[in-house]
Amino acid sequence: PVTRIPDRGNVDFIEEIRLTVAGTAGGTVVDAAKLGLKSLAVGAVGDDEKADWVLMTLEKHGIDTSAMQRIKGVPTSATILNVRPNGDRPALHVRGASDHFDVPPSAYDKVFDAPIIHLGGTGLLKKLDGPASVMLLKEAKKRGRTVTFDLIAASADTIGIVAPLLPYIDYFMPSIEEAKDMSGQGSPEDCASFYLDKGAQCCVFTLGGDGAYYAHRDGTRLKSSAYEINVIDTTGCGDAFDAGLIHVLVLASERIERQRDELDQVIDLVVERGQRERVAACRPMTDACLEIQRARRLEVGIAAEAIAVRRIGCA
Repeated sequence: PVTRIPDRGNVDFIEEIRLTVAGTAGGTVVDAAKLGLKSLAVGAVGDDEKADWVLMTLEKHGIDTSAMQRIKGVPTSATILNVRPNGDRPALHVRGASDHFDVPPSAYDKVFDAPIIHLGGTGLLKKLDGPASVMLLKEAKKRGRTVTFDLIAASADTIGIVAPLLPYIDYFMPSIEEAKDMSGQGSPEDCASFYLDKGAQCCVFTLGGDGAYYAHRDGTRLKSSAYEINVIDTTGCGDAFDAGLIHVLVLASERIERQRDELDQVIDLVVERGQRERVAACRPMTDACLEIQRARRLEVGIAAEAIAVRRIGCA
């Protein structure tokens, strides 16, 4: 921990200095890859030694970096976190390449070639924040993708950037502090109502030591308490939570697809036996049952597995 900044040119000694690919986009894609997901990093680095390290680290984790832009003449975005003994993390940030990052339409086929699109870093993306992000998420939904979203350095003013995005977000995942700061509401329930009313499909708030809160526009509400652990450093917990939830969504989608494949095999067999009329009547009902199963699995996954992954990231 950092207890103070030394006076004048003096030196204090600390326990550790660690380099990480971090943030609600970079940290999330690394954690998703650690969980075994095939991942594409979409972003920008500058023209410096930090860029070399970021790309090398992403590739070390098996992440596809072919959509990463390298921008000449600017530094790679970076943050120094002075972690206090009480967990506070006052930050010194270089905005750098992230302010120059955009996703051109020519990259859409590559960027959207995935079932889940995660947008992170909103609030620190000068060129992408605003109408460009709206266009990006509109395209994701047009292509039938599930959109997850987290942001960084949110304040009361950030809602002006976030509100136009909410109708295109399936899983809105800020911390409860960020959710309160942007909405002006005082409880997880009221915060969720605020964002759902503005178009979000589902809110999943991290509550720190109190766990997490899930609210879907279909009326589902879930609360999961936190595990009792020895907290060393909360840096990256939100990113790990995002990756855990994305992992659950992918697993649930894969299970549904396997069930549909099995159903198709059964239907083909029945059709071969001449039961066409019965198949036509049963198939819509079976599809409905699969959707119900999917919703239940997602509820359980979000309330348990994703949150458990968050604790792993914190330990």
